[in-house]
Amino acid sequence: MKEWKAEFEKKLITAEEAAKLVKPGDRVSFTLGREAFSIGLAIAARIGELRDVKVFQPFPGYDFGWYDAGWEEFFQISILMPTAVSQQMIDERRGDIEVNDILCWSESTLCQSDVVITEVSPPDEKGFCSFGAALWNKRKHIKQGKLVLAEINDRLIRTFGDNFVHVSEIDYFVPHQESGGVASSGSLGGREKKEPAQYMKDITRHVSGLIGDGDTVQIGIGRVSERLVELGLFDGRSDIGWYSEATPPGVIKLVREGVINGRKKNFFPGKVIVTTLGGATKDDMDWASNNPLFWLADVDFLWDVRNISANDNMVAINQALTVDLSGQVSAESIGHKIFSSAGGQTAFAYGALLSKDGRGITVLPSTAKTRDGKLTSRIVPALEPGTAVTVPRNCVDHVVTEYGIARLRGKSLRHRCEELIAVAHPDFREELRDSARRLYWP
Repeated sequence: MKEWKAEFEKKLITAEEAAKLVKPGDRVSFTLGREAFSIGLAIAARIGELRDVKVFQPFPGYDFGWYDAGWEEFFQISILMPTAVSQQMIDERRGDIEVNDILCWSESTLCQSDVVITEVSPPDEKGFCSFGAALWNKRKHIKQGKLVLAEINDRLIRTFGDNFVHVSEIDYFVPHQESGGVASSGSLGGREKKEPAQYMKDITRHVSGLIGDGDTVQIGIGRVSERLVELGLFDGRSDIGWYSEATPPGVIKLVREGVINGRKKNFFPGKVIVTTLGGATKDDMDWASNNPLFWLADVDFLWDVRNISANDNMVAINQALTVDLSGQVSAESIGHKIFSSAGGQTAFAYGALLSKDGRGITVLPSTAKTRDGKLTSRIVPALEPGTAVTVPRNCVDHVVTEYGIARLRGKSLRHRCEELIAVAHPDFREELRDSARRLYWP
């Protein structure tokens, strides 16, 4: 015990000292999840001293300044998922987007970085730190760093599972400085959270009819998908299991109430298996801390299709931006305009398909509004050129809008058209029928 304490004390430095370890031309990687605020701020403050520093910030949360125009000469930014703070940079093509594979690895996590930066709790009595509420692939990512910097945040929770790192695996520790902001009330994707619209409630009602007692559920990030639980998705259900990247609002509350208990799970029975916790009140997060019901797993394990499909009655619920009449799903872009990343959606679509009595559910509102206020259909005859296909049509099961459920699995192209047109907005159905006839009928 004395040995690790002495080592830890020697490794304590200030954020400014940590920032000076970054050299011009270095490749710097932040781990997935919340960024180390003090270290990031100190590095950004060296604008002018540093040039050509390649910064990978997978899920931008804090605005360090380098997303603004004019910083490109000093910091070249790549991200994994666009968020509110980085969307303009991506729209203007001033930064790069890395494409994760089915196990969450991307260019910056596969390659060795000069500096890897993460956030951890203070060490426990044995010298182990926690990564807090978000593990992702941090344990493996830090092994890709020539130098590893960790910001110590005493507000981070501890969990069971693989969510730990020893003092000996970190090169330097930096005390955390609070950002001065208030806790976010936005979505899991970092965007403004609004009152639920009626279409969200209608979608919830349709999806709820596809879920039975004892099912194991995954829900991905999205304006609609992450509101489902709060809107009553599991009302009247019992013995729900949870195997998912995250915990959208309402999940931890239902674990406390015993609705989500994993009692009938055949894979990690009784455990809530996630790689990150969130979407909850401070009281709920405190309850989840050091609670053996919650098991944080490395995202490589969580997204492994073999592990997903090992859950019988696996129900994967994810949100799309658009779906074409053949059933192709995009959750990433419309044309070349990028809004999000695939995340685990592709893996969970495959896993649910392979699960015994599994189901895949794609949710989306039937329409969207353009910048000029024009209503447009999210169900389209064909995807625009450049649109990323997140889930191929041969892996799509159910598509749900506020108008009902389209059942696509095992259906021909013509029958898929009929199913999808039936759940499209009424104002666009005739137009879609005309397009379907041109595409799939003589």
